[in-house]
Amino acid sequence: MSRPDGTWPGGELEALAVIGRSKKYRRGAVLFHEGEEASTVVVVRSGRVKISSYTEDGKEIVLAVRSPGELLGELSAIDGEARSATATALEPVEASLVDAADFRGFLRSRPGVAFRLLEIVSGKLRDADRKRVEYGAYDTTGRVARRLVEMAERFGETERGTVRITLPLSQQELAGWTGSSREAVSKALQQLRARGLIETARRGITVCNIDGLRRRAT
Repeated sequence: MSRPDGTWPGGELEALAVIGRSKKYRRGAVLFHEGEEASTVVVVRSGRVKISSYTEDGKEIVLAVRSPGELLGELSAIDGEARSATATALEPVEASLVDAADFRGFLRSRPGVAFRLLEIVSGKLRDADRKRVEYGAYDTTGRVARRLVEMAERFGETERGTVRITLPLSQQELAGWTGSSREAVSKALQQLRARGLIETARRGITVCNIDGLRRRAT
């Protein structure tokens, strides 16, 4: 199954994807909603997807961003429970939708794939635990710095000693990913700009000093 760098060994991604049906989503389209019945597993082929949940008052909490080569909705397909989050395309996305029963059959026929899936789920749980600790251990600027470092490492393009983050995430979405208000995130970004660590543009951030940003994130 998918490795941390998004690659799949042994052609397993293609083997799974071909038993599903292809579908394209425009930027902002919802792949599935929190609380709905899980009938498919989504294999992300291209584009990036935001995973989020909503509070009772409608506030969005961003849980993760998924990239090509990753699965969405695999737990619901296994345990039969409703979707635990909403998946939204951050940019045009192409995916393969695999029927939940076919996905379970795929796992039964390939024990090695099932074990790899367990490793992936464990990694997601550990990442969720780390982010919960952040909410109590770091101030808003520290949490924003940590997310920017993560995005630079996962979605960055190096340009003349700087790193341009290619993920099209708004300040409101960044706020939802750091457990902060939009106003607090705006202030944090201003502080990081003042220290020469980042530059910002509309829906774009460039990291000017990645080592300095890492230090602020600790």
